[in-house]
Amino acid sequence: MTEDIPQGDCRSGRPDTSHEEELRRAGYGCVAGLDEAGRGAWAGPVYAGAVVLPSAPSALRELLGCVHDSKQLTAEARERAFGLIMDYARYAGVGVAQAWEIDELGIARATRLAWMRALEGLPEAEFLLLDAFPLLESSLPQRPLVRGDSRCLSIAAASVVAKVARDRHMREQAAGSPVYGFERNKGYGTRQHQEALSEHGPCSLHRFSFAPIRQLADTGL
Repeated sequence: MTEDIPQGDCRSGRPDTSHEEELRRAGYGCVAGLDEAGRGAWAGPVYAGAVVLPSAPSALRELLGCVHDSKQLTAEARERAFGLIMDYARYAGVGVAQAWEIDELGIARATRLAWMRALEGLPEAEFLLLDAFPLLESSLPQRPLVRGDSRCLSIAAASVVAKVARDRHMREQAAGSPVYGFERNKGYGTRQHQEALSEHGPCSLHRFSFAPIRQLADTGL
């Protein structure tokens, strides 16, 4: 079941716990936030995070003070937020869909596959809060929120978990494919990445179904 809700802006400018509190009052004891990282990258997997917030007020206050949409945080702030989320979250899971799965399924289905795999890391979940899109493969009740990672603390925490886990992975992969600068661009289509592709062509980490990579592959580079 997917709820239809208003798509207004977050009044505070930062994520809060209003959706989680409403759902707990409605009887849902385990509300999970989900988000992904790497959806638009040209190389590497798409990562998903799933987070169930703690119930302790002191832990929630600390998370509210540092967790935000991962795109709004510096790398240093994301790492700090990631550590606090892993310390305080009731549950946290990470799911991955590899580049070849993205090529085979398409990015939308592969992202949902990563979400489902992230959910497998949670012992239980009763309701899902998601950033923008529903998880069609799940029978759990759910609420997609436009700009959810900027409005909802559970989703923001999931975005941080997914982003930090993926960035760490891409830095590890950079050692095996140093010409692409994955430690800096994380697989996104920066100018330096484009120049490396023009000179060396794609590698096995690239998403060959994405137009820029497909065009290079078609030219024989």
